This record gives sequence, structure tokens and C-alpha cells, in this order.
Amino acid sequence: MRPRSVLILSGLIAGTALAVLPILANGRTVGARDYSPTQPFAVQAVADFDTPWAIAALPDGRMLVTEHAGHLFVVTPEGEKTEISGVPEVHQQGQLGMHDVAPAPDFAQSGLIYLTYAAPGEDGSQIVLARARLDGTSLRDVEELWRQPQGGGGGHPGAIIAFDPAGEHLFLTLGERTLSESAQDPAQARGKVLRLMLDGSTPADNPFADEVGVAAQLWTLGNRNPYGLAFAPDGNLWLHEMGPRGGDELNLIAPGLNYGWPVVSNGSNYSGSAIPDHEERPEFEAPRLSWTPVIAPAGMVFYTGDLFPDWQGSALIGGLAARGLVRVTVDGDQADEAERWDMDARIRDVAMAPDGAVWLIEDDAPGQLLRLTPRD
Repeated sequence: MRPRSVLILSGLIAGTALAVLPILANGRTVGARDYSPTQPFAVQAVADFDTPWAIAALPDGRMLVTEHAGHLFVVTPEGEKTEISGVPEVHQQGQLGMHDVAPAPDFAQSGLIYLTYAAPGEDGSQIVLARARLDGTSLRDVEELWRQPQGGGGGHPGAIIAFDPAGEHLFLTLGERTLSESAQDPAQARGKVLRLMLDGSTPADNPFADEVGVAAQLWTLGNRNPYGLAFAPDGNLWLHEMGPRGGDELNLIAPGLNYGWPVVSNGSNYSGSAIPDHEERPEFEAPRLSWTPVIAPAGMVFYTGDLFPDWQGSALIGGLAARGLVRVTVDGDQADEAERWDMDARIRDVAMAPDGAVWLIEDDAPGQLLRLTPRD
């Protein structure tokens, strides 16, 4: 007998049904919030970049930084930055450009890194996942592993990478590129989370693996603009995504589930017209935490270091609209905002270094790379 989720997807492809899946629990909605009057950390500005987008820590403490126009840098903790050559051609327009960077789970042995970016195409730009070897100050053996089948669309690229704790699978977020209805179409990669092997191939145990093309690679559907994806210490996968006018979401991600966009949202359309709330459509998975007014979440890491013991197991989320850093406590399948700190800048990404320091990158030109350590 085929798994229930596969039967549901078959109905979607045939145009006969929406995915009817159980809600695990309704989450909390966070409204307007005052910033904490004191910060428990000292902030060191390390280096400046031109519209940086993503940061990732290497095992030796250096940081990888992407710039939106299509540049990649490696930066030492002292602020010495070196541009990496051999980066693929990038299509930059609006929210589209160079996106995420992530060292492979075996980077210390292989030297491999993964990149996502918008690539030029005949029918409009496509999100690409690529892999290359970091050889000194150059990328070698650049290999395109996956390319979005459908080109075009506006912003909302997603394009965030996460590896499972075993280091055997790669998860990739794809935004709906401002083509909302595509998030419910399993034949399109827009508005989805994909699960791939490290070489870009399709795992045989994906929830819809019996389907063909993109459908076989789907892990979840109905995700609007997912800019944060990370595994918690307990192995659960969490994703945050930007809502429209209100309704930013933090979701617990599980295989085969449909998160409802654009059919449901805790926000409303930019025009002011209503969208049914999640609680009105129990066939869709509800967020565990949502924000109205929005924080415009960007970047996320679970803290597992020793420098900030009170943060152990918390999700640290950058806020673009919130212009700050948000800490969310996670306990199993429940989440709640604990603290929010004003950084006086749009925070694009968050990372944790091997020594336990927290690194932030500002969404600006110039945008500063910041290192957070405990206040003396």
C-alpha cells in the first residue's frame, strides 16, 4: 500500500484534492514587542561588505560570506577578507542574486562547499544549487547539482541550505517567486522544501519518491518565502518564512506536510484583503509561532556553543523589519519568543562559530560583519 502522503500528492497532481494532513498543534502569535533594554553581548565589527546575503562558519573559525551581486569571500576572525575566484555567473535583480553558502558536512576532509544563486536562463532566472572545492582562494571543480525547472517569477527565492545531522541529505528551500499559486503545485519547485542526496540526486525514501521530476524531491509544500532552515539539537527541522501583511511563520518541518500558502495565512494580502487563518483550514499544518507585526525573518541558527549558556538550544533569527536579533526557545515541538535585541540594522543572516561566538551580517551597502561575545 502506498503511503498516505503519496496518495494525497497524486490527488494534487490530478487536480482532485488539496493535501489533507493533520495539524500537530496551533502555535503562538507574537505581537508588538519591546526590545530588551540591555544586550548580554559585546559587538565587534569585523569587516564590511557590499550587500552581503549569507554567512557560514568554517571549522578553523574563518567565515564564508556571499555578496548579492555574485561574490564570495573568506574572512578571518581578525577581519582579513579575501575574495574567492571561480564563482559561477549570477543573475542579480531585486531579491535575486547570490544566496546561500554552506560547507559540506565533511568539509575538513573534502574541502567542498555548496552555493545557491539565481542563474540567467532563456525563460527567466532559475535557482541553482552548486558544489565546488575551496582550494585556497579559488573554487575548483564547480558542479551544478540542481536547477529550478521553471524559470522566471519575481523575488522570494528562498535558496537556503541545511544538512541533516547525519550529514547524508541536503535540504533546500525554494520561495514561490511571487507566483503564489505555484506553492500548491507539486510539479513546480516554487514554494517548497526539497530533500536531496549530497550529489543532488533524489533519495529513494522521500515522501513522494514514486512520482517523477520535482514531485519526487519534495519534502514539504505551501511555503511562501523561506529564508531560514536549521536542525535543532534534538534533530527536528525548523523553517521560518515571511508572511505577506503580517503572519511571519516559524514552522516545524515534517515530511509530506502542506503548510498552506497561499490558501491560508495568519496575515492578510498587501491589498488589505483577508486570507483565511490557519485555524480555519485544519487540513494545512499551522505554524508553531507567528509574528504580527512582522519581523521579516532572515537567517537562523540553533545555538549549541558554550559562550552563552542561557541560549543553549535556542533558535537565533535575524530580523530585517525588526532590525534586530530574535531568540526563540524551542522545547520539542513547541516554540516561543524569549528575547529580542535592537541591532539598529537589518540583520540578513546569523551563524555560530566553532568557539561559540555568534556572527551576524547586516543587509546594507556597506553591511557589517559582526561578532557577538559575552559582555564583560
